[in-house]
Amino acid sequence: MSRIKTRNTKRTRNVRTDTETVGGARQAVLAYLKQAGGGLVSDIAEHLQMSYEGARQHLAQLEKERLVERRLIRPARAVAGRPTARYVLSASGDHLFPKNYDGLTVELIDTVTEQLGVPVLKQVLGALTEKRVRTWAPRLEGRSLKERVALLREIYGDGDPYMSVEVDRDGIRLIERNCPFFNVASQRPALCSVTVSTLQRLLGVKVVREERFQAGDGRCVFRVLADEPIDTRRFRFALESDSTA
Repeated sequence: MSRIKTRNTKRTRNVRTDTETVGGARQAVLAYLKQAGGGLVSDIAEHLQMSYEGARQHLAQLEKERLVERRLIRPARAVAGRPTARYVLSASGDHLFPKNYDGLTVELIDTVTEQLGVPVLKQVLGALTEKRVRTWAPRLEGRSLKERVALLREIYGDGDPYMSVEVDRDGIRLIERNCPFFNVASQRPALCSVTVSTLQRLLGVKVVREERFQAGDGRCVFRVLADEPIDTRRFRFALESDSTA
């Protein structure tokens, strides 16, 4: 890894990349666009000390990968000529830079609990559960229990490749090997109660989490207790700690 040498050392003094590789050069282009808020091909070429054509090719590839967007700047009416292309980071490109969504979420959970109390936190999580139930219910209507469980493999996201269903003599289990909320859930397990409650409401039977990431199991396993139906009309959100106490 080498530090980028540039005429404007103030802007890039914290940018480190391997300029001998294509990936490293594109990383430098992304870093420049992030720091400068966008730029022309000529700006990038001069700033990173590469040829105009080299900068253009890197931007073309980044645009193809949907990491940057090209925006046309049309000249004033009194000036003839073609529009100038200015490049900026796309939402996907900006997402490559450090974010602290997890910390903010933990802080929000703590603030609600500290300022308003656990009952209000449960109301908020219960409302989140209801919202998810309303989203999923139409997709599951008229389905058998096994069919509903199979569809709920995507409860964390469409096409989730890490959630699987196991059916054996002991019943049905939903197994998640990649919790998308791991950083928050590991610190505030109450968030996981939303998934458990959502599954129970949608399946109409009791669901328990018998393995969990927080316990070091490396996965979460939701056991579907088909022989323990629940009255979904009277169902009330509860924290997992309440149901196991």
